[in-house]
Amino acid sequence: MENYQLIVIGGGSAGIAAALGAYENGLTRILVIERDSEYGGILQQCIHNGFGLHTFKEELSGPAYAEKYYSLIKDNECIQFIYNAAVTKIDDMTVTVQTEEGLLHYHGDAIVLSTGCRERPAGAIGLRGDRCEGVYTAGTAQTYLNRQGYLVGKRVFILGSGDIGLIMARRMTLEGAKVIGVAELQPYSNGLARNIKQCLEDFDIPLYLSHTVESVHGKSRLESITLIAVDDKLKKIPGSEQEIECDCLLLSVGLIPENTLIEDLGVKMDRRTRGAIVDDTYMTSFPGIFACGNTLHVHDLVDYVSQEGRKAGKAAADYVLHRTKEGEKVENIVSNGVSYMIPQSFHKGSDCEFMFRVNKVFKECAIHVYGEGLDKKFKKPGIVPSEMQKVTLKKQDLEGLKGELNWEVVTE
Repeated sequence: MENYQLIVIGGGSAGIAAALGAYENGLTRILVIERDSEYGGILQQCIHNGFGLHTFKEELSGPAYAEKYYSLIKDNECIQFIYNAAVTKIDDMTVTVQTEEGLLHYHGDAIVLSTGCRERPAGAIGLRGDRCEGVYTAGTAQTYLNRQGYLVGKRVFILGSGDIGLIMARRMTLEGAKVIGVAELQPYSNGLARNIKQCLEDFDIPLYLSHTVESVHGKSRLESITLIAVDDKLKKIPGSEQEIECDCLLLSVGLIPENTLIEDLGVKMDRRTRGAIVDDTYMTSFPGIFACGNTLHVHDLVDYVSQEGRKAGKAAADYVLHRTKEGEKVENIVSNGVSYMIPQSFHKGSDCEFMFRVNKVFKECAIHVYGEGLDKKFKKPGIVPSEMQKVTLKKQDLEGLKGELNWEVVTE
């Protein structure tokens, strides 16, 4: 069994960045395990532009962003990649990997989980009706189209207004399909404002807010869907049904962090993010195991994924080299509009960056951060659930804090 200072599980944007961060901070034996045949993860199928504005100060496609980040480590002898390798188990700090050669075992002084997330399928939302061909997750349709050149439908309806759903509305239109509309259960879109403008409004694709798909109909192939409106409590409104003819339904109904491996270890999980509970070093409740990227919480920008991965790699190096943070941890408590907070706890001895989302649309508001010895407000012109928020508290802000730190949204 080979031993490494750090094992990174997942070679996407978070994993590449974690390996780089660990190397930059002193580690010389790093292994990255990727289940696909190449690095980059989901980026390899995202051929649209919009990546890298924060990281490289230029607009790149997904594959170009992956290539540019990978170029920072590709000739580094301290970082080894293995492909077509799926981790099936973590036992203490030993990972079991299924490869073309059979089962292999590697031991790591630290492990970074950067396994990404998966899409919610039709079964997860209880989609009613016939079980016919033509119903796909948006990511599956993206893979077929962008990597294999296969258009999954000609008359398309999309359920869910997350970014991948919006981007696929534009992509399918550009390839000659007719996108009839996009339905969103909530009274607001779950995608970035720029994607609503560039992917729907620019192509005159209607967005049905407060609507969902009641059922699907078809013998062998999808023939139509029944669209229905919902009220402010998300209850279906009888009599609002309308039937829409289509041969393809794409589902963009949420992403779930991939955490099967660490759930089996008994790592403490956050029911709101569906990811691990971590401190400001991105360490989970299992010493030596770190989590970052979409396996920790679903991000809206790949640049943030890479930033988080790099920090996790640095923290893992600090752990391996026995320079981890010590001292009392402070718990973050969220309420009144704040959906979740990363990290869930932190040390007070340095500046700390916090990332979070709100659970509804706010206009003219402020993020109120308070506790015994600290009371600050960060004014915002408006906040929506689809856009991640970031707040940095300085070391001097935190020095006088006693007890927990509370976060809420207040309207001005």
